[in-house]
Amino acid sequence: MSSKADCFDLNCTACPRLAAFLADIRQQKPDYHARPVAAFGAQQANLLIVGLAPGMHGANRTGRPFTGDFAGILLYETLYKNGWASAPESLSADDGLQLIHCRITNAVKCLPPENKPSGDEINRCNTFLQAELSALKPHSVVLALGTIAHRAVIKALQLKQKDYAFAHGAQFALPGERHLIDSYHCSRYNTQTKRLTVQQFQDVFDAIRKLTH
Repeated sequence: MSSKADCFDLNCTACPRLAAFLADIRQQKPDYHARPVAAFGAQQANLLIVGLAPGMHGANRTGRPFTGDFAGILLYETLYKNGWASAPESLSADDGLQLIHCRITNAVKCLPPENKPSGDEINRCNTFLQAELSALKPHSVVLALGTIAHRAVIKALQLKQKDYAFAHGAQFALPGERHLIDSYHCSRYNTQTKRLTVQQFQDVFDAIRKLTH
């Protein structure tokens, strides 16, 4: 498999459960993307953001990560505020928004039932994340949104999970002069319960700025 950042297979059916689930959605909602969702953003990124998986009415509908649902609201507002995006809202895959030295992907490229991928599905999809990570330049930062994304990054880099425990705001040095920063996922649940506040998320991006400048 290629190690380029754009290594991706729109027609991947390696996970039978996910492939069958998406096939059903395409029948029920023919206007939905309902296929693996490619990474979005700059090919040569200084910041790679890794989420969990496409949302049913977000990326699974629009075909762009964190686009069209609640989870993307805080993310794109914060990216724009910090100079990583050309606009504060991501509404559709053809809205003209561009990411600046930034790229967004997911640990699992397909929508899983109940937003819960199995361990086998996470592991099978990890090859794509390996390729995306291998394309990052020295001194770049990986932002993992949530525990599953964090563990997927550690697995993709063939590091030991026990040496990298997820915690909101945690920072880790990675091979190749790169860094990993953890954040709670910007999901509706986390933001509405104040597990993740706007200021806490901004604090994470303040830390990212220090590492990328």
